[in-house]
Amino acid sequence: MDSDDDTRMVDADPIPSALKGKGKASEQTNGYDDNLPWVEKYRPVNLDDVVSHKHITGTIEKFIEKNRLPHLLFYGPPGTGKTSTILAVARRIYGKDYKKMILELNASDDRGIDVVREQIKQFAETRTLFSTGFKLIILDEADMMTQAAQAALRRVVEHYTKNVRFCIICNYVNKITPAIQSRCTRFRFQPLPIPEVERRLNTVIDVENVKLTDDGKKALLKLSKGDMRRALNVLQACHAAYDMIGETEIYNCTGNPHPSDIETIVNSMLSDEFTTSYQMISALKTERGLALQDLIVGAYEYVETIDFKPHARVYLLDHLATAEYRLSTGGNEKIQFTALLGAFKNAVELSAKSA
Repeated sequence: MDSDDDTRMVDADPIPSALKGKGKASEQTNGYDDNLPWVEKYRPVNLDDVVSHKHITGTIEKFIEKNRLPHLLFYGPPGTGKTSTILAVARRIYGKDYKKMILELNASDDRGIDVVREQIKQFAETRTLFSTGFKLIILDEADMMTQAAQAALRRVVEHYTKNVRFCIICNYVNKITPAIQSRCTRFRFQPLPIPEVERRLNTVIDVENVKLTDDGKKALLKLSKGDMRRALNVLQACHAAYDMIGETEIYNCTGNPHPSDIETIVNSMLSDEFTTSYQMISALKTERGLALQDLIVGAYEYVETIDFKPHARVYLLDHLATAEYRLSTGGNEKIQFTALLGAFKNAVELSAKSA
């Protein structure tokens, strides 16, 4: 956590007591729970509900108790609780009428200088009747804002500190200008621990009566990679599509290659003749609708588990990472595929020579 001593705070009356709740954000559902995405239906209501990040929520709770809430900067991977945390903070401060006291903007849509000058400035200029003495502006995906918009935002932050607090949310903090970073207390949200994701999923599974097998849950947790939003979205989609959800259904629903397909592909590249392997993998990609980039990610994980000479494994992993990067930057898929096949053949020769 990084703090900024230059952020100016003003004294105000004590903050209203927290709005207590557990499980569902009932004030958001308004009786339409069945139609809500589970991400919203099970969004944390208060700070105690936030999965993991207790050091962050504990620090913010102390800020609120002392009525010294600074401008906040939340950054980290998607689905780790950044937006949920600040909404829980808003409920903690303002109670059930918190929506009247906050302005939410998605900077990936509203990222120009006009938005900062008009919407934010207009909202910031209105006084609050709450005893806290300040309103809250939540700026999501702020790393998509232009440099000009961030410069304008910096001036707005400086001018309205007495009656407004800003929470700036982004995935990549390096895209936020240092001038804005220095005016905020920064918190990094790490990918959620798998046991924490599993604990929340178990609650949803029980409430929604989801029929999920053990191997299906294992696959879901593996594919979520600490992203709670992704885990809930996949679970809801599979629940709508299948009566019983197993490993195969999870992989089919997400479009990720099944581990058995990855094993078949890697073994073919290691043992089959070049043309045979190329044709087999191409046919499998077409039949299953698989993307080469997803196959590379799966192959990377599988290669780390097979019995291979260390230097040959390092050589192969390096080529897999290079192919993934080149594909992500617009590289030709056919060229990367053939180069990868060649790398596998070279790795086999390196391992054989070492033996």
